[in-house]
Amino acid sequence: MEHVNSIEMNRITKTFGSLKANDCVDLQIRSGEVHAILGENGAGKSTLMNILSGIYRPDSGSICLRGRPCSFHAPQDAIDAGIGMIYQHFKLVEASTAWENICAGPKGSFLLKPRELQHRIQKIIEETGLCIPLDKRIKDMGVGEKQTVEILKVLYRGAEVLILDEPTTVLTPQETDRLFSIIRTLKAAGKTAIIITHKLFEVMEISDRVTVMRKGRNVATVNTPEVTQKQLAELMVGKTMLMEYPRVKSERREVLLKVRNLTIEDASCMRSLKDVSFDLYGGEILGVAGVSGSGQRQLCQGLVGLQKISSGEVLVGNDNIAGLSAKQIFEKGVVHLNFVPEDRLGMGLVGNMSLIDNVQLRDYRNSRGMLIDRKEAHRKTEQLITSLEVMHPGIDQPVRVLSGGNMQKILIGRELMSKPEILIAAYPVRGLDLGVTHKVIELLNEQKQLGVGVLLIAEDLDMLLEVCDRIMVLYCGAISGIADPKTTTKYELGMMMASDGQECCHG
Repeated sequence: MEHVNSIEMNRITKTFGSLKANDCVDLQIRSGEVHAILGENGAGKSTLMNILSGIYRPDSGSICLRGRPCSFHAPQDAIDAGIGMIYQHFKLVEASTAWENICAGPKGSFLLKPRELQHRIQKIIEETGLCIPLDKRIKDMGVGEKQTVEILKVLYRGAEVLILDEPTTVLTPQETDRLFSIIRTLKAAGKTAIIITHKLFEVMEISDRVTVMRKGRNVATVNTPEVTQKQLAELMVGKTMLMEYPRVKSERREVLLKVRNLTIEDASCMRSLKDVSFDLYGGEILGVAGVSGSGQRQLCQGLVGLQKISSGEVLVGNDNIAGLSAKQIFEKGVVHLNFVPEDRLGMGLVGNMSLIDNVQLRDYRNSRGMLIDRKEAHRKTEQLITSLEVMHPGIDQPVRVLSGGNMQKILIGRELMSKPEILIAAYPVRGLDLGVTHKVIELLNEQKQLGVGVLLIAEDLDMLLEVCDRIMVLYCGAISGIADPKTTTKYELGMMMASDGQECCHG
């Protein structure tokens, strides 16, 4: 059977300063296929798709659409050519309805009456099988419904090719299944879908072909049924990789952290965390799962004194630290409670400070007077860099010049060097490639074996099921259950994340 290419990108090159994000990339997309663009963080996949959607212009190379050369100077040019992009972070007006968001933008829409606009949208819904209450406001929708609105929005603009950027990042497993069903429906209707992702199991499930990118280049384009996850992983990183995350054995010890009826209210007096109670034991990794915005940020920041607690107790030993600031917790002597924040460069590290100064940050309060022992700081930094294999241009260089993975190594390494008893790690592997992710998990397992209590907040349910001893699920700021990973499936966790499941295995 002869396949027809709807899109051809030839020798695309794009640089940002000294960084060559795309290096002579060739890509062919067939009509009516689901094509995955797979690669590690920084591999160049998003840059390539941003060029195809008109956000960036290539430095060199050409694009052909249905056999005809074309040039996109702005996103509207790509939209007019039938290419629509659905971004990871939705671009919707929360106070408006679904149909108002779908119709906003295209020329001529403001001349039509609301009933005519809704009729046009309803026709697309009937053709594609997508279902959404058009009068429902975005602020009242779940993540899956918002994503459906985004898809309808690009279809309303006439898209024949849909680009989805990391579309399952904030979805439950059930919402992911629904999205994949939508993609298959669109494919059956003759649409072409391009999915940017780094999740191997999703590539295997939904795509017809996959292009693997590494260091700005296209290293392979293969038929998905003809490869394994392991082969794709090796293409991504250029070496053999373990596909599983190990759950190491460790004897569960005494309770290190007791949280009782913890409640946090935001500025509008809405409860963002509601009567949360749990124990964290030494020698365990307690995972925290939940869709984005379920109270994860408030939980970890409340525990370490970065967010005001409305009521409840946070007991570390005999000390109740609820309501204390981070400085007061430190002065109280609870120095072995360490926190790896999700915003590594905004909260964890100081971008313009050197690697040495960032490693030394925790020790400034312990220094006598204004003098810092630079020799000791230099030694500790070199030790951290060597043990964690940090790639860097020099330890006196600003930490902001490092890649995300190397920044994360510096941040985690610094916290571990102070020998924590309790470690709170918020999304420590977000955006990291396979190699760095395995290294971070290895470090957390080492802490577990040393008797440290690890509270691990993460999005990857497969990783949580493999690594954690227990998983606590948050829904709308409350605990919907604490599950045993050995007897719980990803889909059962997804039901709890959507508050459709029952509580299980409390402890």
